[in-house]
Amino acid sequence: MFSHVMLGADDIDAAKKFYDATFTALGGKEGIVDPKGRLVYMHNGGIFLVTKPIDGQPASCANGSTIGFAAANPAQADAWHKAGLEAGGTAIEDAPGVRDPEGMNLYLAYLRDPAGNKICAMHRMGS
Repeated sequence: MFSHVMLGADDIDAAKKFYDATFTALGGKEGIVDPKGRLVYMHNGGIFLVTKPIDGQPASCANGSTIGFAAANPAQADAWHKAGLEAGGTAIEDAPGVRDPEGMNLYLAYLRDPAGNKICAMHRMGS
């Protein structure tokens, strides 16, 4: 359904430190900075980018939005959360753990990245 996800950030160096840590915790590679200054990650067929806004205005996080990243298991989600905290992220919502909204049985870990974007590592329990 999606070709890519792109988030805005004013500090690409802080974003790289944070996302390098979280993506390597999920088994991905560190990002590259392309010739336009965008931070690019490719993993499991997905593309994730971070960029300074092209309109020159400050980046802002979207209220009510969450970007979710797949974790292979709860331990990987926990490693992702820990790496993100150590790399400048902020813990939000409940501590990482199982949630069972409407029988979905999910393991979720939430963070805000250094730019304030809400992100989540998710593992579907039993898969």
